[in-house]
Formats: sequence, C-alpha cells, structure tokens
Amino acid sequence: MQVLILGIGNLLWADEGFGVRAVEELHRRYEFPENVKLLDGGTQGLYLLDHVTSADVLVVFDAVDYALAPGAMMLREDGDVPSFLGAKKMSLHQTGFQEVLASAELLGKAPAHLFLIGVQPVELEDYGGSLRPEVKAQIPPAIEAAVTYLRRLGIDAKARAEPLPESATLACERMLMSRYEADRPSDKEACRSGDARVLAMRSVPGGEAL
Repeated sequence: MQVLILGIGNLLWADEGFGVRAVEELHRRYEFPENVKLLDGGTQGLYLLDHVTSADVLVVFDAVDYALAPGAMMLREDGDVPSFLGAKKMSLHQTGFQEVLASAELLGKAPAHLFLIGVQPVELEDYGGSLRPEVKAQIPPAIEAAVTYLRRLGIDAKARAEPLPESATLACERMLMSRYEADRPSDKEACRSGDARVLAMRSVPGGEAL
C-alpha cells in the first residue's frame, strides 16, 4: 500500500501550524518503509491532489476548530473525515483540502483508508506567532496516534535511535521552530495592532474616513 502522511496548515498563524510541526517531528523521530511518504502540505490545496490520489492510506495532521477545549485532540477515520473538516471551516486551507478529498472521490481515486488527527487551536490571530503550549504538548500524542493507526494496517514505523537534527526539515530551514520563535521581533519592534502610520491617521482631522 502507498501511504501518505500529510501535515497541513499555515505556520505563520500560530496554532494553524500544528499539522506541519507534527509531521516534521514524526519525520525526526521515526523512519518508514519506502512506500511511506511524509509531506509538508502547507496551504497548497488542490496542488496536493496528485499526492492524495496516489495514496491508498492517507494520514492527516491538522488544527481543527471544533469548539472543544483548547488543545483537545480529535481522531476521525474514513467517511467521518470530510464532514468533520467541514463542520467549522477555520481557514482557506481547510476549504482547499476538502476540495482535494472531494475531487479524489469524483475521480474514483480516493484513499481506501483515511485518518485525521486534529487538535483544537488556542490562538489563530497571532501573525508570526508559534504554537501555544497546549497545542505544542499534543505533538507527541498525535505522533503516537499516527504510529498506532499505521501499525493496525501492518505498516511499521521504526523509532530512530537518535532523532534527526531539527535542520533535517521537510520544509524551509528558515521556518524551523526554534529559529522561528527565537527570531520573532518583540512587540516594541513589530507592532501587533497595526502599522503606526495608519494608526496615527486617527489623530488627524478626517483620518477616520481614511
């Protein structure tokens, strides 16, 4: 069986990056047979269609807003996955991924096995922010859920004797979590509430209209 393990989401919007961070950590800690592909799907939407239609088994890590307790983890399989993602669309990347699943179904090439590992976000409105502690803490259990599911299907994940270095990323080295968190400007250096030039217009007569 061809297996695709996919992390989707946007690293730039705090907990939206959960899926990508989870698949990268899985890559660091486990090695798989040649028939298993790990992929940072980001927000690519329909560009992922070829990858999805080539898979017999699809495992997806994603941040899913389902109005549960912050950091709660949800596991869904097969037919429950598309409806679960569509219950409360969190961002355009989820709309795009629903289109991928629907298109794969219409083409008659949907994966036979589908597994979603979703985590309830804490914060989505912090541009440039990283995962909140409650969400970051769910990465190890999310990985364990993926490994357990794959073993049920006879697909073995072998724990590495030593995790790969963080630089062995599936994505861009500039977006490594440690670097992303350490290099973020302070609130003083980068205003979180809007450009100071725009905000200053409020003190100018007629500025509100602008």
